[in-house]
Amino acid sequence: MSKLETNRSQRWLGRDDFRTHNHRSRLMQMGYAPEDWEGKPIVAIVNNWSDFNPCHMHFKQRVEEVKRGVFQSGGFPLELPTISLGENLIKPSALLYRNLLAMEVEEMVRALPIDGIVLLGGCDKTTPAMLMGATSVDLPTIFLPAGPMLRGNHAGKSLGSGSDAFKYWDEKRAGLLSDENWDGIISGIARTPGTCMTMGTASTMTAIAEAIGMTLPGASSIPAVDAQHQRMAAQCGRRIVELIQQNIRPSDIFTRLSFLNGITVAMAMGCSTNAIIHLIAQSKRAGHPVTLDDFDRISRVVPVVANVRPNGESHYLMEDFYYAGGLCALMKQVSHLLNLDEKTVNGQSLGANIESAKVFNNDVIRPINNPIYSEGSLAVLKGNIAPDGCVIKPSAMSQKFLTHEGTVLVFDSYPEMKTALESDALNITPDHVIILRNAGPQGGPGMPEWGMIPIPNKLVKQGVRDMLRISDARMSGTSYGACVLHVSPESYIGGPLALVRNGDIIRLDVVNRRLDILVSDTELAHRKTQWVKRKPPYQRGYGWMYSQHIQQANEGCDFDYLESTFGETQGEPDIF
Repeated sequence: MSKLETNRSQRWLGRDDFRTHNHRSRLMQMGYAPEDWEGKPIVAIVNNWSDFNPCHMHFKQRVEEVKRGVFQSGGFPLELPTISLGENLIKPSALLYRNLLAMEVEEMVRALPIDGIVLLGGCDKTTPAMLMGATSVDLPTIFLPAGPMLRGNHAGKSLGSGSDAFKYWDEKRAGLLSDENWDGIISGIARTPGTCMTMGTASTMTAIAEAIGMTLPGASSIPAVDAQHQRMAAQCGRRIVELIQQNIRPSDIFTRLSFLNGITVAMAMGCSTNAIIHLIAQSKRAGHPVTLDDFDRISRVVPVVANVRPNGESHYLMEDFYYAGGLCALMKQVSHLLNLDEKTVNGQSLGANIESAKVFNNDVIRPINNPIYSEGSLAVLKGNIAPDGCVIKPSAMSQKFLTHEGTVLVFDSYPEMKTALESDALNITPDHVIILRNAGPQGGPGMPEWGMIPIPNKLVKQGVRDMLRISDARMSGTSYGACVLHVSPESYIGGPLALVRNGDIIRLDVVNRRLDILVSDTELAHRKTQWVKRKPPYQRGYGWMYSQHIQQANEGCDFDYLESTFGETQGEPDIF
């Protein structure tokens, strides 16, 4: 029996029984003929497009280009839409729905006559969500990254999404920017399809997808509107048919070493803090878990060599990074720190994929002996306020806060904090430490990107642009500043952050990876007896289910029942 006769889809279409004839009839209802599918693998093009998602607005065209490649290699492509997690418009947080998208990919692919999948994603949570689902269903898979948008522009100046929005909003709040200029910035900062062109979560996660072997070489760096992106899409279509024929699945590619490669590349890129949550979740789905300790260990030896905003003082963006050689060139720069024998979806090892890569601008992609930051992008901290860990991004903050002691100003909700920080009467100095609580996985809910707490209006007008801020929230990968994030366990479930009081002293020591409240264990234990849990944010529906099963930030924020260790994955569906 040939490989094509044993394709998974033949369980639906290749038998001589009533149910099979019904399946064939319904395909013919859509205008297809047996010649379209007989003897051919069926490829699902899993499309994360939506009119609510500007990052993916070119995916309608990319689907057609993937189909072209599938047809060229003798496959039968069918589009499978999914919920679309456009980071900008979804509230309170796209992370609230990451696992829902992962479940949709896993369950729909398993339930349908599909032999292999091309995943179209890119905006922040879509990359990890789609890969998590594909990992669990474990059919031949390629990820097609959306690609970054081109640089923004206003009044002759280059603009970076997110990073410059935060920067110029502070200028406007300080009275230094006119409404006319602000309107020009918001209309010019995002002007093409594609993801944020700064080194935000989108570019971080697509780079990780490439580093762990799930994209074609160089795919993560190509701008969304570049013609090479169209050719790459067609190449994905051709290659997925070959993967089906060779029966190469995510489980054949993923190892613990491949996920360590993902961490190494993320650190060298100057990655988003969100990389920690997503990569931990992905690795656990694959059965090769990485932890906060892996991130911290690797961060100490991998320098940041991608000179892209918001790291350092860079004016470069992802478009410049692509022209400078892209991710393959960056991986070549840190190749001595990578596991080069790991497999990738193009059938070659990681080392073979980057062997001929070249750097064309060594200010954008720095040599290892001239990094923009000598250690990795992120630092994992622990202490009595975060016994299970938290994260800070030293490569994108004022270095004077690497060690700091300050008096705490605590807020239990974002509205309360916003009102206070906007008041010029607030009694606060640049040395104070602002704490926001109840913004974690359960308390947020969904860990909203509230962690880049605004500098108080009073201080912005004095020229202050950074101060120490702590929360159990996340922040956008395009954000910057001395923001301690992902404090675990979160305050909503009674973590030590819930016990901090106004006037307490916080000590931060990034070098020694410590974050502590200078209060005795006895006093903290006494405060714990007085702590009262807040009302649950959800009483029914998906939100209620989410709250019952979501894990903490240090565990990856997956649902407990979706981890590979929870139970045996179900087999193929019954067809009778």
